[in-house]
Amino acid sequence: MKKLVRCIFLLLLPLWLPLWLCAVARQAAFAQTPPAQDYLVYVLSESADKISLLRFGPQGAKLERALTTGAMEPDIDGPHGIAVTPDKQHYFVSLGHGRPFGTVWKYAAKDDQVLGKVTLGLFPATMDVSPDGSFLYVVNFNLHGDMVPSSVSVVLADEMLEIKRIETCTMPHGSRFNPQGTKHYSACMMDDMLVEIDTQTLKVARHFMLTKGKEAGMRGSPAAMKHGAHHDSGGHGLEAPKPGDVTCSPTWAQPSADGSSVFVACNKSSEIVEIDAQTWQLKRRIPAGPGVYNLAVTKDGKLIATNKRGPSVSIYDVKTGKELAQLPTKRKVVHGAVVSPDNRYAFISVEGIGSEPGTVEVIDLTALKTVATIEVAQQAAGIDFWKIEPSKR
Repeated sequence: MKKLVRCIFLLLLPLWLPLWLCAVARQAAFAQTPPAQDYLVYVLSESADKISLLRFGPQGAKLERALTTGAMEPDIDGPHGIAVTPDKQHYFVSLGHGRPFGTVWKYAAKDDQVLGKVTLGLFPATMDVSPDGSFLYVVNFNLHGDMVPSSVSVVLADEMLEIKRIETCTMPHGSRFNPQGTKHYSACMMDDMLVEIDTQTLKVARHFMLTKGKEAGMRGSPAAMKHGAHHDSGGHGLEAPKPGDVTCSPTWAQPSADGSSVFVACNKSSEIVEIDAQTWQLKRRIPAGPGVYNLAVTKDGKLIATNKRGPSVSIYDVKTGKELAQLPTKRKVVHGAVVSPDNRYAFISVEGIGSEPGTVEVIDLTALKTVATIEVAQQAAGIDFWKIEPSKR
């Protein structure tokens, strides 16, 4: 029987081998094909008070323009989070270092003119715009003083008016709506929690404890958990866990492309935790890169994770949880990630160390390779995609 199978294999080999080689060649050619259009991305430089617009296309990658933000010269205002509106007409920038409160500024995308400002809580950081463009949800990270519960600010995007400040837990970070706009998610670094806000009631609907071995989904506000919460102020994403430490120290909450799951980056334990958004139960823990920090998802089934202690970027298959690639970055302290609407490229911000420039690295998600690197001002942090347009030649 084995001899018969071997004979059949040898007879068919001349037929299928050329077809297989041709398919591999086509895939490689496609993966290496440069973009036909231009991709425009905004990135912030936290230590330089800069907003940079980057262009990546057939002509390569370059800095399109840069402007200074903030009003505290010569002090640093520390722009941290950036969010582009769904209609691509405006973008928002959070300035964390206030006196004492931080602010969010609204800009016109066409000419970078400031259109409005709103004062929020202590150190407003990550933010997201609702799918209909009406609301801006900003986490008040609160780097100042004691480890006390902080909040998420709800802002009317047109009027730049804060209408609600929802108390969540200690050091909220990551701010993302589900695709339907019905739920908002953030993670609390110092309380090991994922928090879900109902956007209709503007109240915390549920929270989830992420500590390994103590996972539990609960309804309502995490207020009842405050006294038993775990607080560890070291590292801000850069400190490895001590022996026996099973805490998560979550730094990002990212709904899946269809909103059925929420992925949470456990920075301390270097894992990605997936929570079922319907049952509010743990689905799985995915081993991740060192100090996994920020997350992004594609519509075709990939999960991108920045590894702050890596320094590297990991790309996973959402269905299997398998790591497809782990790509080292040019500099250390990897920060944010955003995916182009066509799922083809991921744009990664890398802070750098000291006086080093920040960088943005472009990853081809088909080839699973870094295809461009652009230098920006120091401590590249918040990053968001603006638009795709015909190439400038």
